[in-house]
Amino acid sequence: MESSAAVVVEDVSKQFVIPHERVNTLKERVLHPFHRIGSERLQALEGVSFEVEQGEFFGVVGRNGSGKSTLLKCLAGIYRVDGGQIAMRGRLSTFIELGVGFNMELAARDNVLINGIMLGLTPKEALRRFDSIIEFAELEDFVDLKLKNYSSGMQVRLAFSVMAQVDADILLIDEVLAVGDASFQQKCFEVFQRMKDEGRTILFVTHDMTAVQRFCDRALLLERGRIEASGDPGTVGGRYLERNFAADGRVGAVAEEGRVGDRAVEVVDVWFEDEGQRTQVMRQGNQCTVAMRVRFNEPVGDAILAFLIENDRHDPVFATSSEDGGTETGPHEAGDEATFSVTFDNVFAPGRVFATPWVIRKRGGICDRRERLATAMVTAVHRSGGLVDLRATMEYRREAREPA
Repeated sequence: MESSAAVVVEDVSKQFVIPHERVNTLKERVLHPFHRIGSERLQALEGVSFEVEQGEFFGVVGRNGSGKSTLLKCLAGIYRVDGGQIAMRGRLSTFIELGVGFNMELAARDNVLINGIMLGLTPKEALRRFDSIIEFAELEDFVDLKLKNYSSGMQVRLAFSVMAQVDADILLIDEVLAVGDASFQQKCFEVFQRMKDEGRTILFVTHDMTAVQRFCDRALLLERGRIEASGDPGTVGGRYLERNFAADGRVGAVAEEGRVGDRAVEVVDVWFEDEGQRTQVMRQGNQCTVAMRVRFNEPVGDAILAFLIENDRHDPVFATSSEDGGTETGPHEAGDEATFSVTFDNVFAPGRVFATPWVIRKRGGICDRRERLATAMVTAVHRSGGLVDLRATMEYRREAREPA
């Protein structure tokens, strides 16, 4: 492999042949020996090329049927590619389906050891890490219970706990955040952050754009087996959302860069204020405001208005919504306009900040999202180096020395 990248994918293609009907018995073949079964070809991947550098957290996103899972299975060696090449540098571990390899008739103790070995641990390593795996999954009281008596959530926790213990250089992870409760998902986030800090190379398939922006260094968008976009996670995530709404016929023919939604409620203006005055410079420590003006283009009775504020590195530093504050927007008719504002003590670290407004229906669906529509510069004499500068009281007390 000439490239120094951990994963190299060059012009990979994969095709499936789908029969129109299936012959299940020998009798059917004998009775109809010359019957021809029609079929069609599904091009799951076509001309896919990209590289993932060592230590990079790389996201793969796309709508259902876009080829994401097929790509990961080709990378894992589960599927043989029809064309192109795949090369990897380092020890590989796959986490493509939760609990694959679990035997429901065996207890957790046996399944942990078997699954750990399947994911690349030696029997001695799997046994040594058993207690940590069970503790992480919070299943100490159910070690000897057969898996068929586990709830789906318990099985998920056990499967993820085993995966988190694998010492692979490259991990392929598919949709682990689609299941489990909020507490489990937070554990996933913490494990991902640890893996990222350790410099693991991770390919992560998900529909969760928040996770993509939070963890991924880069991302690519697959559409019908082809790469449609790649690069900055925020840009790729915005394009993914736009694709989803376009498929539902809810996005106009002309779409602005970074703008998504059906425009039932439209964001027409966003701005920052410092001490009640509209501004592009906010003084740290002052009371500041971020506000949006919206126009209702059709009747909407359950709109939620929200803000995401990011710094110049695109780290999310503040997010809130009308729902968080218990603000009821009430029903609106077409032609109505309204203003939503959020006032806060400005503790942001010095530097540029950006505001992304959202308007969402309670029952689901984005009306309008305009990425980084407004910006302001935060100024201060003091600079802490953190994302925020919090006012703090400090105390230093020298302890009295005891007499000899």
